[in-house]
Amino acid sequence: MTEASNSASFLREYETVFLVKPDLTDENVDKVKDKFRGIVGREGGKFLRFTIWGKKKTQYLVAKQPRAIYLHAHYLGKPSLVAELERNLRNLDEVSRYMSKRLADDIDPTTREPQEDLKLAGDVDDNKPFGGAEREDFNADVDGSYDDDITPG
Repeated sequence: MTEASNSASFLREYETVFLVKPDLTDENVDKVKDKFRGIVGREGGKFLRFTIWGKKKTQYLVAKQPRAIYLHAHYLGKPSLVAELERNLRNLDEVSRYMSKRLADDIDPTTREPQEDLKLAGDVDDNKPFGGAEREDFNADVDGSYDDDITPG
Protein backbone atom coordinates (compact mmCIF):
# COMPACT_ATOMS: atom_id res chain seq x y z
CA MET A 1 0.00 0.00 0.00
CA THR A 2 1.38 3.39 -0.87
CA GLU A 3 1.63 6.17 1.65
CA ALA A 4 -0.87 8.36 -0.25
CA SER A 5 -3.61 5.71 -0.27
CA ASN A 6 -2.91 4.88 3.39
CA SER A 7 -3.38 8.49 4.50
CA ALA A 8 -6.57 8.86 2.43
CA SER A 9 -8.61 6.93 5.02
CA PHE A 10 -7.32 9.08 7.88
CA LEU A 11 -8.80 12.42 8.87
CA ARG A 12 -7.73 15.33 11.02
CA GLU A 13 -9.30 16.07 14.38
CA TYR A 14 -10.70 19.58 14.84
CA GLU A 15 -12.65 21.62 17.32
CA THR A 16 -14.61 24.79 16.67
CA VAL A 17 -15.89 27.15 19.32
CA PHE A 18 -18.46 29.66 18.23
CA LEU A 19 -20.59 32.28 19.87
CA VAL A 20 -24.23 32.79 19.02
CA LYS A 21 -26.45 35.67 20.02
CA PRO A 22 -27.66 35.46 23.64
CA ASP A 23 -31.34 35.99 22.86
CA LEU A 24 -31.66 32.82 20.75
CA THR A 25 -34.11 30.18 21.90
CA ASP A 26 -33.04 26.56 22.39
CA GLU A 27 -34.88 25.69 19.18
CA ASN A 28 -32.83 28.20 17.16
CA VAL A 29 -29.58 27.00 18.75
CA ASP A 30 -30.55 23.45 17.73
CA LYS A 31 -31.07 24.66 14.13
CA VAL A 32 -27.54 26.08 14.10
CA LYS A 33 -26.20 22.79 15.49
CA ASP A 34 -28.09 20.76 12.88
CA LYS A 35 -26.77 22.96 10.07
CA PHE A 36 -23.21 22.48 11.39
CA ARG A 37 -23.70 18.69 11.61
CA GLY A 38 -25.11 18.61 8.09
CA ILE A 39 -22.08 20.38 6.65
CA VAL A 40 -19.69 17.97 8.42
CA GLY A 41 -21.61 14.98 7.04
CA ARG A 42 -21.91 16.44 3.54
CA GLU A 43 -18.17 17.13 3.34
CA GLY A 44 -17.20 13.58 4.36
CA GLY A 45 -16.33 14.29 7.98
CA LYS A 46 -17.40 12.58 11.17
CA PHE A 47 -19.09 14.55 13.91
CA LEU A 48 -18.08 13.54 17.44
CA ARG A 49 -19.78 15.84 19.95
CA PHE A 50 -21.49 19.16 20.57
CA THR A 51 -21.13 20.83 23.95
CA ILE A 52 -23.22 23.86 24.72
CA TRP A 53 -21.30 25.78 27.36
CA GLY A 54 -24.30 28.03 27.94
CA LYS A 55 -24.74 31.76 28.18
CA LYS A 56 -21.63 33.50 29.47
CA LYS A 57 -20.43 37.03 29.89
CA THR A 58 -17.90 38.02 27.26
CA GLN A 59 -14.71 39.95 27.97
CA TYR A 60 -15.84 42.75 25.67
CA LEU A 61 -18.94 43.52 23.62
CA VAL A 62 -19.43 41.04 20.81
CA ALA A 63 -21.99 42.10 18.21
CA LYS A 64 -22.98 44.88 20.63
CA GLN A 65 -23.90 42.30 23.29
CA PRO A 66 -22.18 41.74 26.68
CA ARG A 67 -23.14 38.05 26.67
CA ALA A 68 -23.17 35.16 24.21
CA ILE A 69 -24.09 31.49 24.08
CA TYR A 70 -20.92 29.42 23.64
CA LEU A 71 -20.97 26.22 21.56
CA HIS A 72 -18.11 23.75 21.17
CA ALA A 73 -18.01 21.29 18.26
CA HIS A 74 -15.61 18.34 18.08
CA TYR A 75 -15.29 16.56 14.72
CA LEU A 76 -13.04 14.77 12.21
CA GLY A 77 -12.55 15.92 8.65
CA LYS A 78 -10.33 16.91 5.79
CA PRO A 79 -8.61 20.32 5.75
CA SER A 80 -11.17 21.68 3.26
CA LEU A 81 -13.96 20.97 5.76
CA VAL A 82 -12.86 23.73 8.13
CA ALA A 83 -12.90 26.31 5.34
CA GLU A 84 -16.42 25.27 4.35
CA LEU A 85 -17.65 25.33 7.96
CA GLU A 86 -16.20 28.77 8.60
CA ARG A 87 -17.66 30.08 5.35
CA ASN A 88 -21.10 28.94 6.46
CA LEU A 89 -20.68 30.27 10.00
CA ARG A 90 -19.68 33.66 8.58
CA ASN A 91 -22.96 33.78 6.64
CA LEU A 92 -25.21 32.88 9.59
CA ASP A 93 -26.70 35.91 11.31
CA GLU A 94 -27.01 34.00 14.59
CA VAL A 95 -23.23 33.43 14.86
CA SER A 96 -21.14 36.32 16.20
CA ARG A 97 -17.63 34.81 16.42
CA TYR A 98 -15.95 31.49 15.71
CA MET A 99 -12.54 29.90 16.00
CA SER A 100 -11.34 26.50 14.77
CA LYS A 101 -8.30 24.56 15.86
CA ARG A 102 -6.64 21.40 14.58
CA LEU A 103 -6.12 18.97 17.45
CA ALA A 104 -4.45 16.01 15.72
CA ASP A 105 -3.42 14.63 12.34
CA ASP A 106 -3.97 11.17 10.82
CA ILE A 107 -6.85 9.95 12.98
CA ASP A 108 -8.59 6.74 11.98
CA PRO A 109 -12.33 7.57 12.05
CA THR A 110 -13.21 4.06 13.19
CA THR A 111 -11.37 4.63 16.48
CA ARG A 112 -13.53 7.62 17.46
CA GLU A 113 -17.16 7.07 18.36
CA PRO A 114 -19.72 9.89 18.38
CA GLN A 115 -20.79 10.92 21.86
CA GLU A 116 -24.02 12.32 23.18
CA ASP A 117 -24.39 16.10 23.12
CA LEU A 118 -23.76 17.86 26.40
CA LYS A 119 -25.47 21.00 27.66
CA LEU A 120 -23.97 22.99 30.51
CA ALA A 121 -25.79 25.68 32.45
CA GLY A 122 -23.47 28.61 31.76
CA ASP A 123 -22.37 31.07 34.39
CA VAL A 124 -24.32 34.22 33.72
CA ASP A 125 -27.40 35.14 35.67
CA ASP A 126 -29.38 37.73 33.74
CA ASN A 127 -30.61 39.31 36.98
CA LYS A 128 -27.15 40.14 38.35
CA PRO A 129 -25.86 43.65 37.84
CA PHE A 130 -22.69 44.27 35.88
CA GLY A 131 -19.48 45.09 37.66
CA GLY A 132 -17.81 43.65 40.72
CA ALA A 133 -20.90 42.47 42.58
CA GLU A 134 -20.17 38.81 41.83
CA ARG A 135 -16.44 38.93 42.65
CA GLU A 136 -15.12 36.61 45.31
CA ASP A 137 -12.82 37.47 48.19
CA PHE A 138 -9.36 36.76 46.76
CA ASN A 139 -7.73 36.54 50.20
CA ALA A 140 -9.92 33.63 51.31
CA ASP A 141 -8.87 30.04 50.72
CA VAL A 142 -11.06 27.61 48.79
CA ASP A 143 -12.92 26.61 51.96
CA GLY A 144 -13.57 30.27 52.87
CA SER A 145 -11.08 30.43 55.73
CA TYR A 146 -8.05 32.70 55.93
CA ASP A 147 -4.40 31.75 56.46
CA ASP A 148 -2.73 32.94 59.65
CA ASP A 149 -0.28 35.25 57.90
CA ILE A 150 -2.89 36.88 55.65
CA THR A 151 -5.51 39.12 57.14
CA PRO A 152 -8.58 40.12 55.21
CA GLY A 153 -8.31 43.64 54.06
